[in-house]
Amino acid sequence: MQLTIAVYRLTQQFPREELYGLTSQLRRTAVSVPSNIAEGQGRLGTAEFKQFLGISRGANFELQTQLEIARMIGIGDAKSIEEAESLSHEVGRMLYALLQSLKKTDH
Repeated sequence: MQLTIAVYRLTQQFPREELYGLTSQLRRTAVSVPSNIAEGQGRLGTAEFKQFLGISRGANFELQTQLEIARMIGIGDAKSIEEAESLSHEVGRMLYALLQSLKKTDH
């Protein structure tokens, strides 16, 4: 959720004309990461949980791409982009570790 907050703070700085473009995309993707984790946790089995963790992981990679696009086109504060990227990488590592631990329970 810290990642989502960081993205919202970052996109508050974006130009108004990006409201329905990159701002909207970044925010939707950032919200998708923890939302899919929560939805997966609320499901009935491990297989469904893993599926939703996979969706969350994909959204996190999508978010990293969008952050890089923002950097390349020169919108947003560089320090805020770096903070969001750092949090995204941390979330990615946590998702990977959680998926690996759930694989161990399959055997």
